[in-house]
Amino acid sequence: MDNMTPTDASAEAQAKLDRLMARGAAFLGTRYAVLGGAMSWVSERNLVAALSNAGAFGVIACGAMMPDRLAEEIKATQALTDKPFGVNLITMHPNLMELVEVCLAAKVGHIVFAGGIPPGPAIKRAKEGAKVICFAPALALAKKLVRSGADAIVIEGSEAGGHIGPVSLTVLAQEILPHITDVPVFVAGGIGRGEAILSYLEMGAAGVQLGTRFVCATECVAHPNFKQAFIRGAARDALPTVQIDPSFPVIPVRALQNEGTKRFMTHQAEVIRRFKAGELDKDAAQLDIEHFWAGALRRAVIEGDVENGSVMAGQSVGMVSKEQPAAEILAELMGQAQAAILARKAQVA
Repeated sequence: MDNMTPTDASAEAQAKLDRLMARGAAFLGTRYAVLGGAMSWVSERNLVAALSNAGAFGVIACGAMMPDRLAEEIKATQALTDKPFGVNLITMHPNLMELVEVCLAAKVGHIVFAGGIPPGPAIKRAKEGAKVICFAPALALAKKLVRSGADAIVIEGSEAGGHIGPVSLTVLAQEILPHITDVPVFVAGGIGRGEAILSYLEMGAAGVQLGTRFVCATECVAHPNFKQAFIRGAARDALPTVQIDPSFPVIPVRALQNEGTKRFMTHQAEVIRRFKAGELDKDAAQLDIEHFWAGALRRAVIEGDVENGSVMAGQSVGMVSKEQPAAEILAELMGQAQAAILARKAQVA
């Protein structure tokens, strides 16, 4: 007969959760194996430090920052936390190698390469002073990145916000987790509750990455309008951008639908009409379509224009119900995972 008190049972559940997160937490140097998704204009010093201070792993979104600006952001983050955090670098950045040097000079422990396959020299140099994390949208690429020196992999499903691949995390996890065991694998995309975190850990993930769930952290600098859009939003509102004509590819970006997304459809149609009428050549037409969203994310996040800006959000947005401190969000997620462990134990009993 089980004579455990509720406190004992809770401690046992937390111990099991800790065991499942042990590899990821040790790799990150954190209490929890939870990475903060790097969101441009959102993942800056305040949110990054808050996540790290709460026991997760904050990640600065470098985005289009130039080296001097990134150095400032790292220094400002270090002033707010003495806990580990990382920096996300976009592989297409023209100053990629300089940005790597900035991270190494500031003794950033983890560099995350995103937005494409990182060049070999960038991985090699980054590894001279930091651990390297790379994104892999398929098993073959995950294997290649591990051979190239990646110390950990993130697999991100199409449920995520922002720029997305075509495959859901449900499928990616089944395809990749059983086969990539040499390095920790973190899963991302559509994760909004602790029960899901537990399930992926039990499948073999070393940890998880969450972005959307942390947008409404009290410490996040996003405009109140931006946060309210998340609180109001449902999963079905976060849709990828639609491409009208395959001759003019559109990189899929998942965001909450608004006036801007409607106008983007009209804009594409008008540009394609002008191309067919001979008013624009193909390159100019493609550039015109790509430039539609220039500055749109900043407009939404910083200026609060959630009707015309880009409100990038993952499908887990429906699980964001209020603004709360980062530490409270993490405690809630861990509590849900513990409760799921206890519920399973009760079923077995």
